[in-house]
Amino acid sequence: MAVRPRLGDRLDEIRHARFVGRTVESALFRQLIAADSLPLQVLFVFGPGGIGKTTLAKEFAYLCQEASVRCVYLDARDVDASPRGFCGAISYAAGLDPAGPTVAQLCGEGQRQVLLIDTYENLAPLDNWLRETFLPQLPDSVLVVLSGRDPPSRMWRTDPGWQAMLKPLPLRNLTPDEGRAYLVSRGVPASQQGAVIEFTHGHPLALSLIADAFSQHNGLQFAPENAHDIVSTLVTHFLGSVPDREHRRALEACALVRSTTEPLLAELLDSGDAHQLFRWLQSLSFVEPGHEGLFPHEIAREALTANLRWRDPDWYAELHRRARAHYGGRVQQTHGFEQQRVLFDYVFLHRDNPLMRPYLEWQETGASMPDALRPGDERLLREMVERHEGPESRLWLDYWIQRLPSTFVVYRDAEGKPSGFVVPLPLEDLSGEEREQDPAVRAVCRYLEATSPLRSGERATLFRFWMERHTYQAVSATQSLIFGRAAQYYLTTPGLAFSFFPVADADFWRSMFSHVDLPRLPQADFVVGGRHFGVFGHDWRIRPPLAWLTLLGSREIDTPEPADARQAGSVVLSEPEFAGAVLEALRHFNRTDLLQTNALLRSRLISERSGAASGEARRVEVLRSQILDAAEGLKLSARDARLWSALQHTYFHPAASQEQAAELLDLPFSTYRRYLKAGIARVTTSLWQRELGVFEQ
Repeated sequence: MAVRPRLGDRLDEIRHARFVGRTVESALFRQLIAADSLPLQVLFVFGPGGIGKTTLAKEFAYLCQEASVRCVYLDARDVDASPRGFCGAISYAAGLDPAGPTVAQLCGEGQRQVLLIDTYENLAPLDNWLRETFLPQLPDSVLVVLSGRDPPSRMWRTDPGWQAMLKPLPLRNLTPDEGRAYLVSRGVPASQQGAVIEFTHGHPLALSLIADAFSQHNGLQFAPENAHDIVSTLVTHFLGSVPDREHRRALEACALVRSTTEPLLAELLDSGDAHQLFRWLQSLSFVEPGHEGLFPHEIAREALTANLRWRDPDWYAELHRRARAHYGGRVQQTHGFEQQRVLFDYVFLHRDNPLMRPYLEWQETGASMPDALRPGDERLLREMVERHEGPESRLWLDYWIQRLPSTFVVYRDAEGKPSGFVVPLPLEDLSGEEREQDPAVRAVCRYLEATSPLRSGERATLFRFWMERHTYQAVSATQSLIFGRAAQYYLTTPGLAFSFFPVADADFWRSMFSHVDLPRLPQADFVVGGRHFGVFGHDWRIRPPLAWLTLLGSREIDTPEPADARQAGSVVLSEPEFAGAVLEALRHFNRTDLLQTNALLRSRLISERSGAASGEARRVEVLRSQILDAAEGLKLSARDARLWSALQHTYFHPAASQEQAAELLDLPFSTYRRYLKAGIARVTTSLWQRELGVFEQ
């Protein structure tokens, strides 16, 4: 009579049929169980919850069955973590009499066997005993597989013997191709697979949960924002048991920002000492250390952040605000590559926005250092431009390489070759001929002259060329770095009044640029080589950089736009108009009612510094402080102190008349008037420079 297959055998076959990926791990295991002599004794598989450790362990057991190798599988979740409890459990799993000889004695000499212990983290109290007592008793023909959340402890890694006999095997997410193969095996429609892969980042548990949802609901259209049940399951899987509310908040903060340092964690949690919380984050299996700090695996980050936004939107908004405040302050304190990194962190806060997500590609390891044009780069840049934009554009590339090579910013691949580049042209420095030659420059300069003429000392920039070597202006890691570089330029270029950003596909980029307050400027469009380029731009005098960052933050967390972000009624004053408004403000310095009508209240000088609650009273307060600060700067020089005194007795603490002010200063009236005029000029110049600048205080 034929023996019917066991249910367990059918389950094993189904699991094996659905198993995808892990080709390196499976190939290594096959080599080991087939080897005449084991080159190592312990495979130590580890990774965060849901990464597929148990699935791989089951596949290892199947491979043993396929190769006729005896395998003893033990799930440590239900094992008493004591030597007696472990030996009893392993004897039972091996089909032995728990009261009989030890497992080590029953392992036949020379016969290949596999001892596979899953959920090894539950045996942490036995780690020393297993390493020092139990495992050394096993014959050298036995391969031991330990599978758990945590990597090998320090004693495994520092013991000279185990260093040679143990191989750590960290598990990562499945690749996009492996993830698609799994979804195909589960019958997920091809039209939905891209969204699922993007959301899960190849995390096996997430893929499995979503595949289950598709099998239960015909015609399901997957959307991350509606996947609350899936996200909740993932969060529970990642969190396990969190000691208390403060630890949970530390984890949520770590998930929100790109990388977490101990000082940043303390600032986000408003805690004087975050050392213990930081150490706890380090111990989590799904949180990894990088050279810039700690960061969680992507699916853990996605699940934790999505859960927080849904469960506690107020805390999410507060965390977001604290992070923005931190990065906004750091932007002003840093320079060069460090500043670029801070801006990258700032922009990273916007990754959850469904509008921004399709337009940016993030890399946990950050970005390559922007470089200058090097000898030999010209040929590769010409090839890029001609391939993507045609021969006429290549001629204009040559034109600017010859005239302004220092403006080129080049990004490089691992071999040092250009992977992309961007060219911010300073329009204010161009000659009349240069402004008329290139069709792109001619179009934006004419737009500027017709609608927003530059004031003396102001700058305007056209990002004339920008592209990635292979993908041109499509979404890519290099494209995201270029956008980050543009943001750095906006925030750190003194006197920047206007910026122009041309694109080959204006319809594709319209939503993203509109969200970041770069409106479409069709009057500045241009044609090169038969291709139409759409132009987006921003007047930084109307909405200055810091107000711009505030606006982006309010849009990210769906709060009403702050008054200083809206900049209703903002004005761009000419230099004579600005000087007249300063003189009027000095004359009315102590009259709040008259200062409320001063034109400076709508200038960049005040809008940039008035804060989120910028009502009239706040703006008047800021105007007074700016004027007084500029005037008090005169006291730093003994020569200029007399100018300060003239201003002090005329406007800030005025005498009854100018004649009396001259008497108080013991000066002839004509000398007093000369000092006063010079003081007004110096204050006006100082304020004008602040009006044109970015971060001057």
